[in-house]
Amino acid sequence: MILFYKLHMKGYRKMTSFALKTIALISMLFDHFGDAFFKHFSYMNLIGRFAFPIFAFQISEGFTHTKNIKKYFIRLGLFAIISQIPFMLFSNKFLGNSLLSLNIFFTLFLGLLSIYLYDYIIKIFKNQKYKFPIDKLFGIVIVILISFIAEILNTDYGMWGVLVVFSFYIFKNKKYLMIISFILLCSIKYILRFIITNFDYSQLALGIFTIFPIIFISIYNGMQGRKIKYFLYLFYPIHLLILYFIF
Repeated sequence: MILFYKLHMKGYRKMTSFALKTIALISMLFDHFGDAFFKHFSYMNLIGRFAFPIFAFQISEGFTHTKNIKKYFIRLGLFAIISQIPFMLFSNKFLGNSLLSLNIFFTLFLGLLSIYLYDYIIKIFKNQKYKFPIDKLFGIVIVILISFIAEILNTDYGMWGVLVVFSFYIFKNKKYLMIISFILLCSIKYILRFIITNFDYSQLALGIFTIFPIIFISIYNGMQGRKIKYFLYLFYPIHLLILYFIF
Protein backbone atom coordinates (compact mmCIF):
# COMPACT_ATOMS: atom_id res chain seq x y z
CA MET A 1 0.00 0.00 0.00
CA ILE A 2 2.86 2.37 0.79
CA LEU A 3 4.36 1.63 -2.64
CA PHE A 4 1.08 2.56 -4.39
CA TYR A 5 0.92 5.80 -2.40
CA LYS A 6 4.49 6.79 -3.27
CA LEU A 7 3.97 6.05 -6.96
CA HIS A 8 0.80 8.14 -6.95
CA MET A 9 2.31 11.08 -5.05
CA LYS A 10 5.46 11.20 -7.16
CA GLY A 11 3.37 11.52 -10.31
CA TYR A 12 4.02 8.14 -11.89
CA ARG A 13 0.67 8.25 -13.63
CA LYS A 14 1.93 7.63 -17.15
CA MET A 15 0.26 4.28 -17.71
CA THR A 16 -2.15 4.69 -20.63
CA SER A 17 -4.75 2.17 -21.71
CA PHE A 18 -2.48 1.26 -24.62
CA ALA A 19 0.41 0.56 -22.24
CA LEU A 20 -1.79 -1.60 -20.01
CA LYS A 21 -3.09 -3.59 -22.97
CA THR A 22 0.43 -4.09 -24.30
CA ILE A 23 1.55 -5.49 -20.94
CA ALA A 24 -1.49 -7.77 -20.87
CA LEU A 25 -0.88 -9.07 -24.42
CA ILE A 26 2.80 -9.80 -23.76
CA SER A 27 1.90 -11.47 -20.47
CA MET A 28 -0.74 -13.63 -22.15
CA LEU A 29 1.71 -14.65 -24.87
CA PHE A 30 4.27 -15.69 -22.24
CA ASP A 31 1.62 -17.68 -20.41
CA HIS A 32 0.37 -19.60 -23.44
CA PHE A 33 3.84 -20.08 -24.91
CA GLY A 34 4.87 -21.59 -21.59
CA ASP A 35 1.87 -23.94 -21.67
CA ALA A 36 2.69 -25.06 -25.21
CA PHE A 37 6.48 -25.34 -24.85
CA PHE A 38 6.93 -26.70 -21.32
CA LYS A 39 3.56 -28.46 -21.03
CA HIS A 40 3.72 -27.98 -17.28
CA PHE A 41 4.05 -25.14 -14.76
CA SER A 42 6.91 -22.73 -15.50
CA TYR A 43 8.03 -19.19 -14.69
CA MET A 44 6.20 -18.10 -17.86
CA ASN A 45 2.91 -18.92 -16.16
CA LEU A 46 3.86 -16.52 -13.38
CA ILE A 47 4.36 -13.70 -15.88
CA GLY A 48 1.10 -14.79 -17.49
CA ARG A 49 -0.83 -13.88 -14.33
CA PHE A 50 -0.53 -10.21 -15.26
CA ALA A 51 -2.96 -10.53 -18.15
CA PHE A 52 -6.42 -11.19 -16.74
CA PRO A 53 -6.51 -8.45 -14.06
CA ILE A 54 -5.58 -5.89 -16.70
CA PHE A 55 -8.21 -7.18 -19.14
CA ALA A 56 -10.78 -7.13 -16.32
CA PHE A 57 -9.87 -3.53 -15.48
CA GLN A 58 -10.16 -2.55 -19.15
CA ILE A 59 -13.70 -3.97 -19.24
CA SER A 60 -14.71 -1.72 -16.34
CA GLU A 61 -13.07 1.23 -18.07
CA GLY A 62 -14.67 0.30 -21.38
CA PHE A 63 -18.11 0.32 -19.81
CA THR A 64 -17.48 3.76 -18.34
CA HIS A 65 -16.23 5.30 -21.59
CA THR A 66 -18.03 3.42 -24.38
CA LYS A 67 -20.38 5.42 -26.57
CA ASN A 68 -22.40 2.37 -27.56
CA ILE A 69 -22.83 -0.37 -24.97
CA LYS A 70 -24.77 -2.58 -27.41
CA LYS A 71 -21.85 -2.67 -29.84
CA TYR A 72 -19.53 -3.40 -26.93
CA PHE A 73 -21.62 -6.43 -25.96
CA ILE A 74 -21.85 -7.60 -29.56
CA ARG A 75 -18.11 -7.28 -30.06
CA LEU A 76 -17.30 -9.30 -26.93
CA GLY A 77 -19.94 -11.90 -27.74
CA LEU A 78 -18.78 -12.25 -31.35
CA PHE A 79 -15.15 -12.78 -30.43
CA ALA A 80 -16.17 -15.17 -27.67
CA ILE A 81 -17.76 -17.35 -30.35
CA ILE A 82 -14.87 -16.89 -32.82
CA SER A 83 -12.30 -17.74 -30.15
CA GLN A 84 -14.00 -20.84 -28.78
CA ILE A 85 -12.63 -23.41 -31.23
CA PRO A 86 -9.01 -22.11 -30.98
CA PHE A 87 -9.41 -22.09 -27.18
CA MET A 88 -10.77 -25.64 -27.11
CA LEU A 89 -8.00 -26.95 -29.36
CA PHE A 90 -5.28 -25.25 -27.35
CA SER A 91 -6.55 -25.99 -23.85
CA ASN A 92 -7.36 -29.62 -24.61
CA LYS A 93 -3.96 -30.28 -26.24
CA PHE A 94 -1.70 -28.50 -23.75
CA LEU A 95 -3.72 -28.22 -20.54
CA GLY A 96 -5.97 -31.25 -20.71
CA ASN A 97 -9.00 -29.06 -20.04
CA SER A 98 -12.53 -30.17 -20.76
CA LEU A 99 -13.84 -29.31 -24.21
CA LEU A 100 -16.90 -27.92 -22.42
CA SER A 101 -14.96 -25.00 -20.87
CA LEU A 102 -15.46 -21.51 -22.32
CA ASN A 103 -12.83 -18.95 -23.23
CA ILE A 104 -11.97 -15.71 -21.46
CA PHE A 105 -14.19 -13.57 -23.71
CA PHE A 106 -17.25 -15.25 -22.18
CA THR A 107 -15.97 -14.30 -18.72
CA LEU A 108 -15.39 -10.71 -19.80
CA PHE A 109 -18.84 -10.63 -21.44
CA LEU A 110 -20.47 -11.76 -18.19
CA GLY A 111 -18.32 -9.30 -16.24
CA LEU A 112 -19.56 -6.48 -18.48
CA LEU A 113 -23.14 -7.75 -18.07
CA SER A 114 -22.77 -7.70 -14.29
CA ILE A 115 -21.72 -4.05 -14.14
CA TYR A 116 -24.30 -3.07 -16.78
CA LEU A 117 -27.16 -4.62 -14.78
CA TYR A 118 -25.84 -3.26 -11.49
CA ASP A 119 -25.66 0.24 -12.98
CA TYR A 120 -29.14 -0.17 -14.53
CA ILE A 121 -30.65 -1.19 -11.17
CA ILE A 122 -29.02 1.77 -9.40
CA LYS A 123 -30.53 4.11 -12.00
CA ILE A 124 -34.00 2.58 -11.57
CA PHE A 125 -33.96 3.26 -7.82
CA LYS A 126 -32.19 6.62 -8.21
CA ASN A 127 -35.12 8.81 -7.15
CA GLN A 128 -36.39 6.45 -4.47
CA LYS A 129 -35.58 7.05 -0.83
CA TYR A 130 -35.02 4.07 1.43
CA LYS A 131 -33.55 3.75 4.89
CA PHE A 132 -31.75 0.66 3.63
CA PRO A 133 -29.74 0.70 0.33
CA ILE A 134 -32.02 -1.82 -1.35
CA ASP A 135 -30.79 -0.78 -4.80
CA LYS A 136 -27.17 -1.74 -4.07
CA LEU A 137 -28.22 -4.92 -2.30
CA PHE A 138 -30.38 -6.01 -5.23
CA GLY A 139 -27.62 -5.08 -7.68
CA ILE A 140 -25.01 -7.09 -5.80
CA VAL A 141 -27.35 -10.11 -5.71
CA ILE A 142 -27.61 -9.91 -9.51
CA VAL A 143 -23.82 -9.70 -9.81
CA ILE A 144 -23.40 -12.77 -7.61
CA LEU A 145 -25.95 -14.70 -9.69
CA ILE A 146 -24.07 -13.82 -12.89
CA SER A 147 -20.80 -14.91 -11.29
CA PHE A 148 -22.41 -18.25 -10.43
CA ILE A 149 -23.51 -18.57 -14.05
CA ALA A 150 -19.89 -18.07 -15.13
CA GLU A 151 -18.85 -20.84 -12.76
CA ILE A 152 -21.59 -23.20 -13.95
CA LEU A 153 -20.70 -22.55 -17.60
CA ASN A 154 -17.05 -23.21 -16.73
CA THR A 155 -15.75 -19.99 -18.26
CA ASP A 156 -12.06 -19.18 -17.95
CA TYR A 157 -11.55 -17.72 -14.42
CA GLY A 158 -15.25 -18.37 -13.71
CA MET A 159 -16.93 -16.68 -10.76
CA TRP A 160 -13.70 -15.07 -9.61
CA GLY A 161 -13.22 -13.41 -13.00
CA VAL A 162 -16.67 -11.79 -12.97
CA LEU A 163 -16.19 -10.53 -9.41
CA VAL A 164 -12.82 -8.99 -10.32
CA VAL A 165 -14.40 -7.07 -13.21
CA PHE A 166 -17.17 -5.86 -10.90
CA SER A 167 -14.80 -4.86 -8.09
CA PHE A 168 -12.76 -2.71 -10.49
CA TYR A 169 -15.95 -0.95 -11.54
CA ILE A 170 -17.60 -0.46 -8.15
CA PHE A 171 -14.43 1.00 -6.65
CA LYS A 172 -13.26 2.92 -9.71
CA ASN A 173 -13.35 6.23 -7.82
CA LYS A 174 -11.94 4.80 -4.59
CA LYS A 175 -8.46 3.61 -5.47
CA TYR A 176 -7.49 2.22 -2.08
CA LEU A 177 -10.70 0.20 -1.84
CA MET A 178 -10.12 -1.06 -5.39
CA ILE A 179 -6.61 -2.22 -4.44
CA ILE A 180 -7.75 -3.81 -1.16
CA SER A 181 -10.72 -5.61 -2.75
CA PHE A 182 -8.54 -6.97 -5.55
CA ILE A 183 -5.88 -8.22 -3.14
CA LEU A 184 -8.61 -9.80 -1.02
CA LEU A 185 -10.16 -11.59 -4.02
CA CYS A 186 -6.74 -12.88 -5.10
CA SER A 187 -5.92 -14.03 -1.58
CA ILE A 188 -9.17 -15.96 -1.24
CA LYS A 189 -8.74 -17.62 -4.63
CA TYR A 190 -5.14 -18.74 -4.25
CA ILE A 191 -5.22 -19.65 -0.57
CA LEU A 192 -8.14 -21.95 -1.34
CA ARG A 193 -6.23 -23.42 -4.29
CA PHE A 194 -3.17 -23.81 -2.06
CA ILE A 195 -5.23 -25.88 0.38
CA ILE A 196 -7.10 -27.86 -2.29
CA THR A 197 -3.84 -28.79 -4.07
CA ASN A 198 -2.44 -30.20 -0.83
CA PHE A 199 -0.26 -27.15 -0.12
CA ASP A 200 1.30 -26.71 -3.54
CA TYR A 201 3.48 -23.62 -3.06
CA SER A 202 3.31 -22.76 -6.77
CA GLN A 203 -0.26 -21.60 -6.07
CA LEU A 204 1.06 -18.96 -3.67
CA ALA A 205 3.54 -17.81 -6.31
CA LEU A 206 0.71 -17.56 -8.84
CA GLY A 207 -1.30 -15.55 -6.34
CA ILE A 208 1.51 -13.06 -5.76
CA PHE A 209 2.04 -12.54 -9.47
CA THR A 210 -1.71 -12.15 -10.01
CA ILE A 211 -1.72 -9.33 -7.46
CA PHE A 212 1.34 -7.63 -8.98
CA PRO A 213 -0.40 -5.92 -11.98
CA ILE A 214 -2.46 -3.81 -9.58
CA ILE A 215 0.67 -1.64 -9.48
CA PHE A 216 0.31 -0.85 -13.20
CA ILE A 217 -3.44 -0.38 -12.84
CA SER A 218 -2.99 2.00 -9.89
CA ILE A 219 -0.82 4.35 -11.96
CA TYR A 220 -3.18 4.35 -14.95
CA ASN A 221 -3.66 7.95 -16.07
CA GLY A 222 -7.08 7.60 -17.68
CA MET A 223 -5.72 8.27 -21.17
CA GLN A 224 -6.33 5.93 -24.08
CA GLY A 225 -3.07 6.24 -25.98
CA ARG A 226 -2.84 4.34 -29.27
CA LYS A 227 -5.92 2.43 -30.38
CA ILE A 228 -5.44 -1.33 -30.75
CA LYS A 229 -9.03 -2.43 -30.18
CA TYR A 230 -9.42 -5.00 -32.95
CA PHE A 231 -5.81 -6.15 -32.79
CA LEU A 232 -6.44 -6.92 -29.12
CA TYR A 233 -9.50 -9.01 -29.96
CA LEU A 234 -7.91 -10.84 -32.90
CA PHE A 235 -4.64 -11.56 -31.12
CA TYR A 236 -6.29 -13.97 -28.70
CA PRO A 237 -7.68 -16.61 -31.12
CA ILE A 238 -4.87 -16.19 -33.67
CA HIS A 239 -1.98 -16.74 -31.26
CA LEU A 240 -3.75 -19.79 -29.76
CA LEU A 241 -4.05 -21.33 -33.21
CA ILE A 242 -0.43 -20.56 -34.10
CA LEU A 243 0.84 -22.17 -30.89
CA TYR A 244 -1.47 -25.15 -31.41
CA PHE A 245 -0.09 -25.90 -34.88
CA ILE A 246 3.56 -25.13 -34.07
CA PHE A 247 3.77 -27.33 -31.00
